[in-house]
Amino acid sequence: MSDINSPRLFHAPEELVPALEAVLFAAGDPVSEKDLCNMLSIDSESLSEIISRLSHSLEEHGVMLHRVAGGWQLATRSEFYRYVSKLAETAERRLSSPTLETLSIIAFRQPVTKQEVERIRGVRAERALRKLLDLELIEEAGRKAVIGRPILYKTTDTFLKTFGLDSLEDLPALPEIEKPEDVAEQLELPIYDIGSDGMKPPEQVSSEEK
Repeated sequence: MSDINSPRLFHAPEELVPALEAVLFAAGDPVSEKDLCNMLSIDSESLSEIISRLSHSLEEHGVMLHRVAGGWQLATRSEFYRYVSKLAETAERRLSSPTLETLSIIAFRQPVTKQEVERIRGVRAERALRKLLDLELIEEAGRKAVIGRPILYKTTDTFLKTFGLDSLEDLPALPEIEKPEDVAEQLELPIYDIGSDGMKPPEQVSSEEK
């Protein structure tokens, strides 16, 4: 009696075509014909037929079968390069909760120094400030006229575009702050993925250490 939890073996070509597509999609890198035969439990002649069928079924799709480095992989069609190339412009950049708190403090209290941010949050802010500067959500706004002349920070036009604000006047009124996280809540925004096309809510965002 076969194990109910064991993977099903496909034998009919019409079933092996999507199986091959799934294998190549999951692999990403080229997979040799020998490995494909082993994975699909077929011989090289049957594999050639399956490859031909899959190639035909993808003719009107944005991806195609591509033979490279002695194996096969799914690849995007060259005519869609101008669209796919935009992926390179979108780094996986994330705003963690501590970084969002820092940004919120700057947004409400700007121009503000690192020391003033740290007094409100109760923790060091170098990492969060560096992240926000890299994302161009904040920028330097001169130096404060006190001993040591610390750098002042303010939000940018990118900040306004990212959070859908017309101007800083659109920020909600800031009540008394009892806890650092209360500041972030005033923006009423979740933690977001930031890409070149704006903010996108992720399913999970890794936390930044405080």
